[in-house]
Amino acid sequence: MGAETSPSAAEPRLSPSAAPLPADHPGVLELFSVLASGEIAAFYRLADEAKFSPSLQGKVAFAQMAASEMRHFEILRTALEERGVDIYTAMAPYHQVLDAYHDSTTPSTWLESLVKAYVGDGIAADFYCEIADMLDPQVATVVRGALAETGHSKFVVQEVRSVVERSSTQKDRLMLWGRRLLGEAITQAQYVLAQREELAELVILASGDLSNIAALIDRMQVEHAKRMAVLGLH
Repeated sequence: MGAETSPSAAEPRLSPSAAPLPADHPGVLELFSVLASGEIAAFYRLADEAKFSPSLQGKVAFAQMAASEMRHFEILRTALEERGVDIYTAMAPYHQVLDAYHDSTTPSTWLESLVKAYVGDGIAADFYCEIADMLDPQVATVVRGALAETGHSKFVVQEVRSVVERSSTQKDRLMLWGRRLLGEAITQAQYVLAQREELAELVILASGDLSNIAALIDRMQVEHAKRMAVLGLH
């Protein structure tokens, strides 16, 4: 979470004639909960991965990104508390699955950490921003606020490109890493939807039908490829 969203991710993709889903749909609380869980997981991940940085600049950049994740978490905490929901109880069902994703995509190098920070979180942002297009405007505002860019994308791009332009070996490794991030993110998203009925219903209603969900995932792959290209990984 806390992704570096792409401009196209914010553009409405779903039918403009369909009415927004009501703000009291039970899936909205599930959506806020999974996003909040993602923000906390991202905070600790960024704070931990800062140790890989060979420079103070990198450590500071990741610390600032982690701080942004906490600001996003507070947006979601407020939204849940306004609805009378305890955020820690709400997040509990998602803790294990998000930890599983991060455990399966733990970077082993600073470059892998940079790529994950830039493209990994963007995968989730693409998915949820498209869903937000069909939500009640107030709910959509919360979702987009929680998925706002954490910043420092220029720093990440410069760091990665400076290496991959000089080393085809590093480029090949990071391209494989990017594909792994995409595959694991889609797998975990499917698992969550299979386990959480109300969230799955929200996603299906927002998308229109199951075939549109498949198309949404296809667009996620396209946006992922664009981010990889920005890093010189194409």
